[in-house]
Amino acid sequence: MKALLLDAPGPPETLRLGEAQAPHAGSGEIVVRVKACGLNPVDYRVAQSGNPAWTWPHILGLDVAGVVEEVGQDVSGFVPGDKVAYHGDLRRNGGYAEFAVTAADTVAPMPQGLSFEKAAALPCAGMTAYQAINRRLHLHAGDTILVTGGAGGVGGFAIQLARSRQARVFTTASPANLMYVGRLGADIVFDYHTDDVPTSVRELTNGYGVNGVIDTIGPDSARDNLELVAYGGGLVAVAGRPETNPVRPFTTSPSVHEISLGAAHAYGNPAARKDLVTMLTAIMRRVANGTLDAMLTETVSLADVPAALAHLATRHARGKTVYVAD
Repeated sequence: MKALLLDAPGPPETLRLGEAQAPHAGSGEIVVRVKACGLNPVDYRVAQSGNPAWTWPHILGLDVAGVVEEVGQDVSGFVPGDKVAYHGDLRRNGGYAEFAVTAADTVAPMPQGLSFEKAAALPCAGMTAYQAINRRLHLHAGDTILVTGGAGGVGGFAIQLARSRQARVFTTASPANLMYVGRLGADIVFDYHTDDVPTSVRELTNGYGVNGVIDTIGPDSARDNLELVAYGGGLVAVAGRPETNPVRPFTTSPSVHEISLGAAHAYGNPAARKDLVTMLTAIMRRVANGTLDAMLTETVSLADVPAALAHLATRHARGKTVYVAD
């Protein structure tokens, strides 16, 4: 089969088009003919470092949407021709190829009316935001949340999901994306180049801080933003948890949550893997019924994935980019 191959750890530009052995379904697995595969920051990050479980060359791509091609033994509920989507196990070959194989218990059936492109835009970023809003922060109507990097995948989905719970949403963005995140539903948008975000957040919350923070930037940003959490609130770290806690004990009592969806494959039990399906199903239904924007801003060919990943690595990409098969 045709695939995008990574021969050794390196930047996205080192990926090359080539031929690879098409996979077959083992027990408990299905093979999917890839129709679309979402691009995510995790792709270029793990490409740089590699993974001990990989054999070379490796195929990246975690967020797959396509058609069931082959069903392995001990699999029920799927037949060839079914339209499905899933968030893959990064230890295994992924979806930047014509075919991909995955554990059947992590695969969600696609709802009627949802395109492959939009389905592939959802798993990694959409489920991360869903887990942050609904499972970790438990936002209620009237709560206030700060989302950093609101124009990105996780940030954009988080804004929309927080607004659907009638929360007040603050976010940060570059000047080029201020109007974009406003259209997604942000109430207050800060230009992170020029605005004093901590001071502004304090002023807008009468000095109390926000009920929740979703930090998509990194450990240092998460540490700084932890000081903006109001009493009893929480911070969700998407791009690395803070190594130190600047908040004095027995003051605002914040909780810190780490999101690592892919770890459900390696460290989770069957219930954790099943929950991946539950979350993705909920998100796909919302996109299909028009209550959530998939934020699909660009589709690319397999040959153009390396350049698109390189652009994603600049951290100035908007919304979601998806590889669409010919």
